[in-house]
Amino acid sequence: MIEIKDSEIKLEFFRATGPGGQHRNTTDSAVRIRHLPTGIVAQATESRSQWENRAVAMKRLQALLERRNRKVKVRVATKVPYGAKKERLAEKRHQADKKIQRSGGKEED
Repeated sequence: MIEIKDSEIKLEFFRATGPGGQHRNTTDSAVRIRHLPTGIVAQATESRSQWENRAVAMKRLQALLERRNRKVKVRVATKVPYGAKKERLAEKRHQADKKIQRSGGKEED
């Protein structure tokens, strides 16, 4: 879990739009949190409560920062197993034999 300092974020409050009645339309309940070092922005406008929106936006910001800091594992290439290679070649030979039969049974070199 990443710890976010108060000095690293900027909180913005604004009016949320959409359904919710007079209370939502008259209060600045929507929250936008900007992480200053990275420039990542998270916002929440779902609730009529500024306190709840702040908690939701903070969780979103933490998730975004964790995803940004995640190390991607390097894929290690593996050899194709002998049996799989043998099956693949047998299937190719089978298809080639079918094509030869359709053309009249003559194999051209």
